[in-house]
Amino acid sequence: MKRILILGGTGFVGRALCEQLQAHPGFAGTRLVVPSRRRERGKHLFPLPQVDVLEANVHDDAALARLLRDVDAVVNLVAILHGTPQAFEQAHVTLPQRLAAACANAGVRRVVHVSAMGIQGGVPGDAGAAPSQYLRTKTLGEQALWAAPLDLTVLRPSVIFGAHDSFLNLFALLQRFVPVMALAGGDARFQPVWVDDVARALVQCLLEGSTAGRCFELAGPQVLTLSELVKLAGQWSGHARPVLPLPMAAGRLQARALGLLPGEPLMSTDNLDSMKVPNVLTGTLPSLQDLGITPTPLEAVGPAYLGRPVSWADRLDQWRTRVNR
Repeated sequence: MKRILILGGTGFVGRALCEQLQAHPGFAGTRLVVPSRRRERGKHLFPLPQVDVLEANVHDDAALARLLRDVDAVVNLVAILHGTPQAFEQAHVTLPQRLAAACANAGVRRVVHVSAMGIQGGVPGDAGAAPSQYLRTKTLGEQALWAAPLDLTVLRPSVIFGAHDSFLNLFALLQRFVPVMALAGGDARFQPVWVDDVARALVQCLLEGSTAGRCFELAGPQVLTLSELVKLAGQWSGHARPVLPLPMAAGRLQARALGLLPGEPLMSTDNLDSMKVPNVLTGTLPSLQDLGITPTPLEAVGPAYLGRPVSWADRLDQWRTRVNR
């Protein structure tokens, strides 16, 4: 491949993917095109010589058409966890619909799309059965791409962890400042997957054309509850706090209150609704092992990055990121 377009490539998974594609001999000389509305958001990718970070709005049809010129494959990583119904619709439904149409116009067939574990049903799935805006719109986005004339591979990861995650790092940071962690949905089940394993899966899908037309579930080797994950984040960061279970009704009030804070919410009622569906392997679809990847356990990676010393400057940077400053 001479040119790969990576939508959402400035984010957490995009960073890992660009680093692995850059290092892989099968992609020597391949240009990795990463658009962003604000080019500065991709400054961590500037040192990678094969990566071109471009200022562009992928939600604009003309910009998307320009980005698809001479492209051999597209990876779609665009996703949001919080937002209005309109924001979920734009990111998870409208963008895949427009991407499918733009690929048809540009003659691009190869697309690898990162969806989400917990989507109801098989392929294409039943959007009406999903309990949250996040899962409903993710399902509809998948349906739009499956219906298009594409060589499509879909990956459905569980919650993703790694040095730059906004999940375990958030719970570790909170436990530095609060005496007790009040937590709703503590019995929700997850099967955390390492970001580098997700990136490896994406690389394998780009390498192997035989993955087209297939959907893979990506998960680690362990099933853990949210409460267990919060406790591990506190333990490994050196700030373990007692976890106080909250009834779901109280949790929804807490989420609404947190939503009044500036920046991206720490938790939303839609997140709580998503947790009604176990975020674990269903056993009905192929997984990491089918791509030749052995899943990495959380304890092999988590203590190293959560236990590192954090300066006040680092803490301020984390909060600035959350409030988009």
